[in-house]
Amino acid sequence: MTNPAPPSDRVDSDLPESLNTLLNRRKRLTMLSACLEFLGMGLCLLGSLLVMVACGLPMWKVTAFIDMNIVVAQTIWDGLWMSCVVQSTGQMQCKMHDSMLALSQDLQTARALTVISAVLGVAGLVVTIAGAQCTNCIKTESVKAKVVNAGGVVYIISGLLVLVPLCWMANNIIVDFYNPDVSSSKKREIGAAIYIGWAATALLLLGGTLLCCSCPQGAKGAYPNKYAPTKTLSANGDFDKKHYV
Repeated sequence: MTNPAPPSDRVDSDLPESLNTLLNRRKRLTMLSACLEFLGMGLCLLGSLLVMVACGLPMWKVTAFIDMNIVVAQTIWDGLWMSCVVQSTGQMQCKMHDSMLALSQDLQTARALTVISAVLGVAGLVVTIAGAQCTNCIKTESVKAKVVNAGGVVYIISGLLVLVPLCWMANNIIVDFYNPDVSSSKKREIGAAIYIGWAATALLLLGGTLLCCSCPQGAKGAYPNKYAPTKTLSANGDFDKKHYV
């Protein structure tokens, strides 16, 4: 009576193919996560730069042209740090705000939150670079993934912080514009700095979300399983006794 062929021969023949499939899947997931990291980091970096630009620009509140006369002698810009008067001839004069306590609540809040948002943007960049796949600051892959996700959370918080003063100030501008008790000379329109801030918020939130979704390790099943060496049969059909030692 002949012994049936051991099933280990079929398993050994299929094992290299399954390992190659798992390795290829792992490689594809790693490349995808690296692309997400670079894209998210680029969006967050651009968003942080736009936050700094919006913080420094004086064009948060701009003079509203609501009179019948289209020839205006001067345009007034109100910013977080200064107020500027632009003459019709092109000359511009700016003056820093004398006292922070004399400012309105929306300007004080915008100053504080935009500065904090800019600082968080720099901190998020440092954290993300430390955990990125292109750096060797951290050796363990699982720790690198957690650090990158933490950087994404920092960027999302930065975007939310700068969104609060932008919406608050835009709401005040719109309410004052339609308020009949406010004179025409004191009415303002939404300036370019607020629009830049909204664009920065969108970039920070999108980039932070991409960083949180990126995971270098991929799915748990992406890594190949470690198989134990198969036992070989001796000439008489029994397992070799050395496997029992």
